[in-house]
Amino acid sequence: MENQTLVKEICPTTTQEWIKEGAVLVDVREKEEVAQLAYDVPNLLHIPLSEFEERFNEIPKDKKVVMACKSGGRSLRAAGFLVNHGYENVVNMQYGIIRWVQKGFSTKGDTASVLGNDGGCCSSSSCC
Repeated sequence: MENQTLVKEICPTTTQEWIKEGAVLVDVREKEEVAQLAYDVPNLLHIPLSEFEERFNEIPKDKKVVMACKSGGRSLRAAGFLVNHGYENVVNMQYGIIRWVQKGFSTKGDTASVLGNDGGCCSSSSCC
């Protein structure tokens, strides 16, 4: 994967706003993770990081794109890859599905698979 220094990051709350405006959410978690717990939003693409370099062209270049994973690390790598391949409107969602669940945003599946983890700063209600 590529350098992530050019990637802007947004929090899950801002991600919700972008999705309402038509942004695409790209989840790069692996299939087993998504089978346990998935984002429940319109315009969702699931492209596991292990398949990302072969499938990134499925992501539209003409829309805002929010990259997401479990905690934000893998999606940041994928977002950097997209920026280095000509995508201009790409951001990374900080804190991933862990914070998404903590904020009470819509998911499908077992939230216990992420709620048992230490969310770091995101375990506090003052986080975005």
